[in-house]
Amino acid sequence: MKSSGENESLSIGALGERFGLATHVLRHWEVMGLLTPVRDAAGRRRYRTADLTRVALILRAKEAGLSLDTIRSLAATAEPAVRRDILRHEAETLRSRIAAAQASLELIECALDCDHEDFTQCSHFRQMVADRIGTGVAVHAPA
Repeated sequence: MKSSGENESLSIGALGERFGLATHVLRHWEVMGLLTPVRDAAGRRRYRTADLTRVALILRAKEAGLSLDTIRSLAATAEPAVRRDILRHEAETLRSRIAAAQASLELIECALDCDHEDFTQCSHFRQMVADRIGTGVAVHAPA
């Protein structure tokens, strides 16, 4: 796509190649309402600069962990307050996933650092498991 003309456009194959995407992905995004390419006289999709920007935005949002439905909701509203509400919800969901991943990592690191031959017999490990269950009472090893 040359920067000299506003009417310059890319085919679906060229756009897919530019972003490393299969053409079926771009077609799916179109069905979902995320992309709306113009059509040439033969009915072929043609992607312009605004479409490239939209693809880059979709990819960045997916990298941030947003679903296509969420991306569509964000793109569909012109209301900044609605966008902020959507993003606040996504941020809270992400915080919860991070907390769960952190707890999992702590449990794994506890097992890795354990001096016991069988880490499941370690009182510290058992306490961490009990804390995850929510009892707060350490599970004791059978005698």
